[in-house]
Amino acid sequence: MPSSQQSKSRRSAKLVICEAAIIAYVAYFAALGLKWLDIIYSANTLTILFNVAIFTVSVVLINLSVGLYEARLREPFRGIIRRIFVSVILSFFAVTIISNVIVSQFAPNPLYAPTAVPLIVLALVIFRYFIHNTDTFYSRPKLLIIGAGVRASVIEKRMRRDVDCANFELLGFVPIAGDDKQEGIKNEKRIDIALDDELIEYISVNEVAEIVIACDQRRGTLPIKVLFDARLKGIKVTDLLDFMERETGQIVVDLMYPSWVIYSNGFQSQNYFRELMDFWLNITLAAILLFITWPIMLLTALVIYLDDGRRTGASVLYRQERVGKDNRPFDILKFRSMRPDAEQDGARWASKDDNRVTSIGAFIRKYRIDELPQLLNVIRGDMSFIGPRPERPEFVEQLIKEVPYYAQRHNVKPGLAGWAQLNYPYGASVKDSLEKLKFDLYYVKHQSLLLDLLILIRTVEIILFGKGR
Repeated sequence: MPSSQQSKSRRSAKLVICEAAIIAYVAYFAALGLKWLDIIYSANTLTILFNVAIFTVSVVLINLSVGLYEARLREPFRGIIRRIFVSVILSFFAVTIISNVIVSQFAPNPLYAPTAVPLIVLALVIFRYFIHNTDTFYSRPKLLIIGAGVRASVIEKRMRRDVDCANFELLGFVPIAGDDKQEGIKNEKRIDIALDDELIEYISVNEVAEIVIACDQRRGTLPIKVLFDARLKGIKVTDLLDFMERETGQIVVDLMYPSWVIYSNGFQSQNYFRELMDFWLNITLAAILLFITWPIMLLTALVIYLDDGRRTGASVLYRQERVGKDNRPFDILKFRSMRPDAEQDGARWASKDDNRVTSIGAFIRKYRIDELPQLLNVIRGDMSFIGPRPERPEFVEQLIKEVPYYAQRHNVKPGLAGWAQLNYPYGASVKDSLEKLKFDLYYVKHQSLLLDLLILIRTVEIILFGKGR
């Protein structure tokens, strides 16, 4: 039986294939339509096919970058329409540049792209509406939770929305001895059933694909015979921590126990070759981005200076001590987004609508422009492109005392972008730091070039839709 992770991968692959086919068909149809209407006279087949291919590849890649193939995309249908629109418009510019500048011999008629764009948008919106309201792509595997106490309630509290359970069908929770009924699940379905042959029959009749172990006490309470029988029949048995890690992309720190860390996969050490490759990739990418963005940086510095720098004499750049890999301190560079007297009373958490932020500062934070000087930190080796965001020493000291396993996020270099920023974009308290740590530890455990690439692509979404802070 397919696991939830396999189902998600298959669903994404089917989406990519189907949408690529739709884009190619509509883009080709747009060219033929203009030709049939005698609007385009000179289009040859090779030119049409080349532009169709460019349109298809660019839309699919940009769809990926704006999160349209993300299994945990938490957007209403209106948000999906917006992403499709942005993706196709960006593809329009990509096709224009490639076909008219880079490979000019394949330049299409000027009317081709403006005709294809609205047709592609319409086709993708109709297709997404269809799959948004049906389970056409795959049948969801059925899950059964063993336990209905405090640990099981984590699933109820953190996976309340339909989108959180989009990759599986939750049959219910089976209470067992030792569960804290008072603090356990409140609203989800309880399945009161004997933990013997009756449960085995229930699993068989309902075609359960996976059993999640989420009981409060395991010793002497788990239905070992049932679980043994289930495994022999190919049913997957998963620990609660592994289930939450897989489905939410985070590690539930407050439920972690040492033996889970010891026996779980991940937390691979970086070898010399990987570190050397990471070092040169970071420097090369930082140098390229510096070359591309220096006019934006120059303009930003000028605007900050004219806004209040000229009057106050404050620098347009802001240096602040942060904690890096292995707890080594370094000075981070940012464009100044707050008033010069923002911390005259000492360090304090930033807040969502912080009145210390200048009008220019609010804009450059929203679109992450204030982070651009950190490219110099990457070149110096203080930071990587991808990793947990570095925190201030004053806060780190407090967080290590109050948040379990917080120090472990310093096992890797801090980054310009991170897994936590994609999944929990705002943090201004100890509680927020705990939530972000769950994603940071997931990154530390699963760090790889592939995950780094995914985070880098998804970060484009944050910049495009102004979700930065």
